[in-house]
Amino acid sequence: MEKEFDPYLRIDDVTVDRSDVEMLHAIDDCGSLSGAADALERSYPRLQQRVVALEEAIGPLVERTRGGADGGGSSLTGTAKDLLSRFDRLVAAYEGVARVDETVLTGPVVDRDGELATVETDVGAILAVVPADTVTAAVTIRSDAVSLHAPSDVPRAEGTSVRNRFSGTVSWLEAGDAVARVGIELEADVDDDGGTELVALVTRRSVDALGLEPGRSIVASVKATAARGVGVTE
Repeated sequence: MEKEFDPYLRIDDVTVDRSDVEMLHAIDDCGSLSGAADALERSYPRLQQRVVALEEAIGPLVERTRGGADGGGSSLTGTAKDLLSRFDRLVAAYEGVARVDETVLTGPVVDRDGELATVETDVGAILAVVPADTVTAAVTIRSDAVSLHAPSDVPRAEGTSVRNRFSGTVSWLEAGDAVARVGIELEADVDDDGGTELVALVTRRSVDALGLEPGRSIVASVKATAARGVGVTE
């Protein structure tokens, strides 16, 4: 029998595997470490030790609150959600069950900070890696670099490395056994009769958690380093 592939991420001296991802999802679902330990039938001290070990290598993953009417609890930080998104993309890449789409946004370069440039497109400004001396750029965004959020649960800009965010509406969804391709019609900053579509590649868990279906309002985010631009010859 062929051995099932067990994906993992290597960060410094720590390996993040499926059990760690399940633990973070359980903390997010249950709202506490103790609830996650019960749900996963794991030892609370060992679960807590694992969280501490991961945080020493990666940074804060769980935000804890004490007391109050609800007795306190735990929630995931932006760093933890970024980690889960990275793992989801890794799984999708290895399973090879969905193709990677590319969205291209074009516009003039209006500002620059070193290798990063601000390109003004029909759906708003986007920060991307663009070659020097480029006047007009075509910025490519791969579907496996797009993260989706509910409008009410978008991470604060100061708490994440994600600089590009776009509001839109789910226009179509193509689901496989493990991952799904999601088409998003972006809200235009200027009059645009044709509209602009962004394609995202997400796991089936994200489809269920976000309630993704045509007509659903959604916010898409992309790191500046994941958006790549080339010069356009006019």
